[in-house]
Amino acid sequence: MATPLERNGIKALPVMSYDQLRSTLKSGDLMFTSGEHIISKAIQKVTNSPWSHVGIVFKIESIDRLLLLESVEDMGVRFAPLSKYLNDYDKGKPYKGLIVLARCRDMSDDIVKGLSKFGISELTQPYDKDEIAKILARVTLGIGKKEKDREYICSELVHECFASAGRPFTYNPRGFISPQDIWADAGVSLVGRIL
Repeated sequence: MATPLERNGIKALPVMSYDQLRSTLKSGDLMFTSGEHIISKAIQKVTNSPWSHVGIVFKIESIDRLLLLESVEDMGVRFAPLSKYLNDYDKGKPYKGLIVLARCRDMSDDIVKGLSKFGISELTQPYDKDEIAKILARVTLGIGKKEKDREYICSELVHECFASAGRPFTYNPRGFISPQDIWADAGVSLVGRIL
């Protein structure tokens, strides 16, 4: 399991230079954010964790790029340059929050191939805006259950990619999977903080 962290613990981690960390990253690594926007804060509160977003890193050596596969509210499932979070997340400004990278200990070429095939097949699928409300109903009222569809919140996309490759993460007992549930996996470890 990645070391349990509170937001202050993330802030205490040294910020590594992106250029320094970039060469050590591998396809299948995970990016976790601890955002400062209102939706990020709501996710952190409901999940009782500092994490508000998670995505999968893909290293494309032939073009010397690191891409992030993620599901975001305004676009759904997409690839974006990982550096976008550092340089131009919102109108030329970096992401408003903290960012760390992590690695799954038991990755193989077959797992990376499987999660990338699934992820690419899901590009442009919508963000599951209704799922946030459904999670709140399950957590606060104890009603409803997860319905399988092809709309994704960020952690569902990551889970489904890894599950399709035979390496699933464990769902929260409350009926959802959050960035915290992925962070808490026994095979996940911290690589470093970049923002």
